[in-house]
Amino acid sequence: MKNIFILIALFSITINGNSQSKSVLFIGNSYTGVNNLPLLTSNLATSAGFTLNFSSQTPGGAQLINHISNSAVINAIYSNSWDYVVLQEQSQKPSFGHASVSANVYPYAKRLCDTIRMSDSCTQPIFYMTWGRKFGDAGNCGIAPWLCTYDGMDSALAVSYNTMGKQNDAFVSPVGAVWNYIIKNYPTINLYSSDNSHPSIKGSYAAACTFFSVIFRADPTLITNNSTLSAADAIAIRNAVKLVCYDSLSKWNVGNFDPEAGFSYNQSGATVVFSDSSKKSSSHTWNFGDGNSSSLVNPTHTYTASGTFTAILITEKCGISDTIKNIITVAGVGVNEKQNTLFSIYPNPSENGLFTLESNTNSKSIIKVYSTTGKLIKSIGFSNGRTQIDLSSFNKGIYYIEMEVDGLRKIEKVIIY
Repeated sequence: MKNIFILIALFSITINGNSQSKSVLFIGNSYTGVNNLPLLTSNLATSAGFTLNFSSQTPGGAQLINHISNSAVINAIYSNSWDYVVLQEQSQKPSFGHASVSANVYPYAKRLCDTIRMSDSCTQPIFYMTWGRKFGDAGNCGIAPWLCTYDGMDSALAVSYNTMGKQNDAFVSPVGAVWNYIIKNYPTINLYSSDNSHPSIKGSYAAACTFFSVIFRADPTLITNNSTLSAADAIAIRNAVKLVCYDSLSKWNVGNFDPEAGFSYNQSGATVVFSDSSKKSSSHTWNFGDGNSSSLVNPTHTYTASGTFTAILITEKCGISDTIKNIITVAGVGVNEKQNTLFSIYPNPSENGLFTLESNTNSKSIIKVYSTTGKLIKSIGFSNGRTQIDLSSFNKGIYYIEMEVDGLRKIEKVIIY
């Protein structure tokens, strides 16, 4: 049986599949409804070259427990194949103690996420992390001392929203974290309305920029619409969103549930057995680089000719794909006698790394030397029927010599001992 030689070089390409157009259902209360956050987000997206189609359910004071039993909310979830559904809890409840949140918030967050995925398994929930009130929650700080200050309340909200994201494989839109950064670094930008709880237009602008980054996985500095803000304030807010949100999207679970392509292989003769090791994938598309393909999870493929082929695996889930490529060079398959006698190499093995190559052609060519990993390590011009290949500077081991001339191609293994 003729020798088969395969050189493998590994590449991986991630395609986030995040299109320029998204559909989003916003479920919340007045924190979402004031200043029409969904419309504001859509307008900012348009200015950056994206399209956001949206609907909203934002009854005042509504809690997640109310939404799960609200037929209008449930009907809205089932009314469309949404890309995302945003969930916002009442402004205070997630900041209460762990026992209270575990009993009165987390179960309803899960039920809503389950309902969303029952409607469409590809719809991604996003939890809207809100912010601490400007002077804390005076009405409840007697029973929960951390609520007496903005920092205490804000920290408790962040913990609860991040927990909801983790428990439900959901994204988190870190509006509260963005507000925290702006409050501490741009104190002249007032994010609160007069009640020190609801957002001003600047606060809603910060929220809209944050949602833009999470929904489109896009840099908020692409936004050119300043709404009613001064250019200086709008730019400062967009830069804050970039730093807190966009520059660390995985911290907010964005991208953490995307498919990850991967595979290993075993080769015997001309046959390659591919073994999928992808994660979070629902479909597989293989292209073996020789015109053949497969949708099997673990295909077997036999190459019928020598050559260099790019084996590609594309895994996909919910419109998001990941691609991994292996460059495969196969020699010794379908080689005719003329190819076999294209050249000879001696001495082989060689003690000192000096080889002589003789060819039955006088045509000009390039002789290529590869390592066992497929790395091209040397190229030598050839034109007169015989040339010396000096590998004396290389380590002992196996190398491969390739020559291609007049439509013929041959690869020979050589050994330095």
